[in-house]
Amino acid sequence: MQPSRTSPQIPVNPPRITVRSIRVTHGHTVALDGVSAAIEPGRVTALAGANGSGKSTLLGVLAGIQPWQAGQRHAVGAGRIAMVVQRSAAPDTLPLTVFETVSMGRWGRRGLWRPLSGEDRAIIADSIGALGLAGLERRSLGELSGGQRQRALVAQGLAQRADVLLLDEPAAGLDGEALLLIDLAIRAEADRGVAVVCATHDPAVIRRADRVIRLAAGVLVSHAAPGEHGVRS
Repeated sequence: MQPSRTSPQIPVNPPRITVRSIRVTHGHTVALDGVSAAIEPGRVTALAGANGSGKSTLLGVLAGIQPWQAGQRHAVGAGRIAMVVQRSAAPDTLPLTVFETVSMGRWGRRGLWRPLSGEDRAIIADSIGALGLAGLERRSLGELSGGQRQRALVAQGLAQRADVLLLDEPAAGLDGEALLLIDLAIRAEADRGVAVVCATHDPAVIRRADRVIRLAAGVLVSHAAPGEHGVRS
């Protein structure tokens, strides 16, 4: 099933992030070497490459949380950025339910201690439903399957109602149902004008993306539509 590609609802101040000649080093290791790229609203951009190619590092730069040693990052309209980590980055032992996990996505707007509003609860319910987790709200993360747990993390990202949504290998090792639900959810985010970036080496995810940024050993190989070649911005 191919997700619908309706025209995105681009906001008045659309989110765009551009990086120019970014260089990141970890000690003596070069993680990114002169990478330039741009992400745009209303598009799903696949960030492709083998393990160790620099995908997660570039996501961190786009998010503004990864320091870089050279180059520039310019963000316009990207006031709220949501970052969805791999499920392996969140320990199984965390004593959190699905509802609590997804509701954390509202902290940026409500604060940690303020009670959830009716709007917050509606957004949380919508995010849970979009990932097929309705009825599992009271389950702890440790009780969930790997696919369900990753979907809860994606739902947390959706609940932020961010301008930019960054996902680090959200579909790695998941079954067909989880893959489809995540794919439909991120496509829906792009359709409402969000700039979506998904780090992946899944050929199907790459094929369905609007744009593909390919990295190899920290170097930009191409930035184009799926199936195209060359570097574009």
